[in-house]
Amino acid sequence: MAGRKSDFTLTKLDDLFTTQAQRDEEQLSKIRDIPLELIDDFPDHPFKVRDDEDMMQLVESVKERGVITPATVRQKEDGRYELVSGHRRKRACELAGFETLRSEIVDLNRDEATILMVESNFQRSEILPSEKAFAYKMRLEAMKRQAGRPTKNNLVPVGQNYSREELAAQSGESQTQIQRYIRLTNLVSELLEFVDEGRIKMRPAVELSYLDEDCQRDVVDEIDLNDATPSHDQTIRMRKLFSEGNLTTEAIHAVMSEEKPNQKEKIVLRGDRVRQLIPKNIPVSQTEDFVCKALEHYNKFLRNRAERDSR
Repeated sequence: MAGRKSDFTLTKLDDLFTTQAQRDEEQLSKIRDIPLELIDDFPDHPFKVRDDEDMMQLVESVKERGVITPATVRQKEDGRYELVSGHRRKRACELAGFETLRSEIVDLNRDEATILMVESNFQRSEILPSEKAFAYKMRLEAMKRQAGRPTKNNLVPVGQNYSREELAAQSGESQTQIQRYIRLTNLVSELLEFVDEGRIKMRPAVELSYLDEDCQRDVVDEIDLNDATPSHDQTIRMRKLFSEGNLTTEAIHAVMSEEKPNQKEKIVLRGDRVRQLIPKNIPVSQTEDFVCKALEHYNKFLRNRAERDSR
């Protein structure tokens, strides 16, 4: 079948003349303790390193057992090292008072390092929407550059049609969802923080990402003023007004000042508790009328008692 990959791979020539022990020793030679002061963080690293409870547990583990899994670094032209994987381990070593980080040195270009950095960090148990947003953007851009990079024969590599479709297959997320995450990178920091906190959901956030910075900051001001975030419907209307050139500060205020259905005060009554206080001959469909009439009678009783007590 055309395009089918071979079921076997040829053994490298070097491997034919080296033992497994020699290959293991060569691998170990790339692992060394590198001074922390020589290791730079990955440029625009999208994943946050927080000094939270999990970090404190990692610090204690490092103090007791050291860094079990080496970090991954690549050597730069200036002789320093760039951290590809292991930003939390590096921070834990700093907090533990260590001066070095056990690391494996790998030979990767920037795009290869970007893809590895994103893949390794996606193994975390919790990833914020903002982290996914910038990680997906960085990885997709690196994959596109790799796909378009000519080979030694000056030909585009065969079978490297990297795109959102390829990234979706690798990540397990739909192309639409990946595009939504990448749209979040267009939000101002305040709105992106609201998304991370869960105050603004994905779809309203995506609509807001199409507004320019000034309009987004007006939205932030309205959120602070009303202590309420916009609904999906409100963000759709603001995006439409923006595309028409009519989204002024006053228009944003008018839309954001509207009372949303989910912001109206609700009174929830437990069905089992209420039902036992209602006569059995009252059907469920008339429960609301019965409760309202009961409340009217009770309020009348309270007023009469207050008048009697005031005499």
